[in-house]
Amino acid sequence: MWRIRLCGMLLCSALYALASAGQLPGDALLERGRSAARQGALEEALVAWKEAAQEYAQIDHRQGQIQALLHAAAVARTLGHLNQSFLHLELALQLAHRTGEQQWVTLALSELGKTALVNRQFEQATEYVTGALAMAQTQRHTVLTASLHNELGLVRVLQGQLQDALASFHESAALAEAAGFSTLRIRALINGAGAAIRLRQFDEGEAALNATDALLSGSPVSYEKAEALINLALGYRHLALSHPTARDRALSRSATLLQQAANLTPLPEFDRIASYAYGYLGQLYETDHRLEEALSLTRRAIFAAQAARAPESLYRWQWQSGRLLTRLGQLDDALSAYHAAAATVQPIRLEIAAGPVAAPDPDQPSLRTLYFELADVLLKRAALSDDDRTAEPYVRAARDAIEAYKAAELRDYFRDDCVDRVQSRITELDRLSPSTAIIYPIVFGDRTELVVSDQDGLRRLAVPVTASALTEEVRRFRHRLEKRTTREYLPHAQRLYDWLLRPLTERLDTLHVDTLVFVLDGPLRTIPMAALHDGERFLISRYAVAVTPSVNLTDPRPIDRTRAQLLSSGLTKAVQGYPPLPHVAEEVAYIHSLFKGEQLLDKSFIAPRIETELQDGRYGILHIATHGRFATDITQSFLVTFDGKLTMSQLERLVGLFRFREDPLELLTLSACQTGVGDEQAALGLAGIAIKAGARSALATLWFINDDASKELVSEFYRQLHDTALSKAQALQRAQLKLLDDRVYGHPAYWAAFLLLNNWL
Repeated sequence: MWRIRLCGMLLCSALYALASAGQLPGDALLERGRSAARQGALEEALVAWKEAAQEYAQIDHRQGQIQALLHAAAVARTLGHLNQSFLHLELALQLAHRTGEQQWVTLALSELGKTALVNRQFEQATEYVTGALAMAQTQRHTVLTASLHNELGLVRVLQGQLQDALASFHESAALAEAAGFSTLRIRALINGAGAAIRLRQFDEGEAALNATDALLSGSPVSYEKAEALINLALGYRHLALSHPTARDRALSRSATLLQQAANLTPLPEFDRIASYAYGYLGQLYETDHRLEEALSLTRRAIFAAQAARAPESLYRWQWQSGRLLTRLGQLDDALSAYHAAAATVQPIRLEIAAGPVAAPDPDQPSLRTLYFELADVLLKRAALSDDDRTAEPYVRAARDAIEAYKAAELRDYFRDDCVDRVQSRITELDRLSPSTAIIYPIVFGDRTELVVSDQDGLRRLAVPVTASALTEEVRRFRHRLEKRTTREYLPHAQRLYDWLLRPLTERLDTLHVDTLVFVLDGPLRTIPMAALHDGERFLISRYAVAVTPSVNLTDPRPIDRTRAQLLSSGLTKAVQGYPPLPHVAEEVAYIHSLFKGEQLLDKSFIAPRIETELQDGRYGILHIATHGRFATDITQSFLVTFDGKLTMSQLERLVGLFRFREDPLELLTLSACQTGVGDEQAALGLAGIAIKAGARSALATLWFINDDASKELVSEFYRQLHDTALSKAQALQRAQLKLLDDRVYGHPAYWAAFLLLNNWL
């Protein structure tokens, strides 16, 4: 529920005991870290424990070094420094194996499981936790076994296995009670209550919350108690939001507990606690429509978070302040608050995206919501302007907020800052070709805004189409579009055109635009914009079309045909249960009649050969014709090779070989089979791979394409690309129009699935 997981961190204190005969150099640092952590000074604790680990390492005291590393890893995880946590734990595990003491191995695996869970690596977390649990049970270590049952419950919650999770929390609470470890028992009870509430077992959930309440009522003042009070308050709020019968009493108890937590803050180190207590109290007052009082409490939360230097808390309450000010009609003040929240969250975005190790909070904020609320207020403010000139700064700021979210989304998808390195090389957004228009359909709950960026500046148009209506229309269009023997898709294609394009056509015609680049979000990613229809013709008949997750991360320079050597690879034969692709040989042969380069087919199509060619050659185009899949989880995405599967991390590494050359890969083409798929997160995958690895463009498909149709379109695309007068988007447009005019392949199911991603020039 809450990012500060101190009780889990300080579990170490009950388990680790140095068996040193005297005072060692690292002992004082170890104790200094414990003292700082108990008072909530987590950054100070981290520094002390890292220094302790170095001191123990200098005298080769492995037990002391392991102990300090485990403490440092736990607090680094609490602060959201996940890579640092993994590094500490991997070293601790190596040292634990060298000591031969299984208890240290168990502890290291346990902590690795927690960090993997925070990082949403569920399979890895399950492996670590179950392995550590088996070892702890063998060692008859009750407290550690109880802790691991709790962690296993959290893994199961996040995997949707709620009944199994509830059983794990019950076991954890029972073992913790038997061992007299009240902190862990409280944590397991609260987590169990959350699982029970999600299972709609409200009586059991409320009973667990009440039992926790009783345990806390007589406990002494401590940082751990204040944290537990807040988590318990969130548990009651979860009950209130889920079970109307319990709403009034649960909200009342939640408010009382938050006030108690706020009152337990006698020391400056407790400012972090106070920020959450006042902030969540503000949320409760907002729920009760007491907006002025909610704003006052939220400002106290902001002050406390600033005093604690706690950005992971501060951004929440700055954001909440913006939301409250918007509801109070104070749009300019709201914008200041939203901008402050966005600035605060920027340096910690990966940690925020990773989320807490706890039962899910029903009101857990998402970065998408923050950026879209900011864009919403900016566009509302633009609508109040007297004319387009005074509105444009607000529209530009809204566009920039969406671009900032798009970059953050890719960082979250890959869980690193790869896009920052790319962004440093990119041309600014407003320096675009005069014949190109960038269109941002921004979907809000009550309306859809169309933001268009072109040679004449930035403009916005509001369309009275709700998010639910647009999502349903997109779903129906996509479903019917793949039916190759009917025209059932057409009414939906026309309706979407009326909503998303028709309001812009007069402006586009006036400016003689010939290329449209769409920055899409959500379900719109799952459909081909080229297949929208104005009642007379498809969109592709009027414009070349490209899609990008972020223009700010697109390198808008034209293809350099002087270095357009091509490495083509793929499968023609059946392998690993996948059917043959007989037309791939013809496709590759034709492409090689246009571009110089090498071919790797069938037995030659293996990862080592591809890597060797990319290292040794000067290729500008990488063409892969094979079966493939892009999934919501990038770790489940792959391309089929002759002897195995090429994972996305491997593909990224191969394409990334160009990152260190003067010229990046111009084009990555995935031909023949399903590569983009219909899931909106999966559709982000290939574009993200291209951006992360440094490829300027990618060509892929949204759904399975007939092998012969794929050959025809891809071959024509390369033939047109060979014409130096055309951009990549125009080459694809002509290839799609050729199939559109074909008697056999004229249905959009054959040609519309092909998407040009990122660079369109």
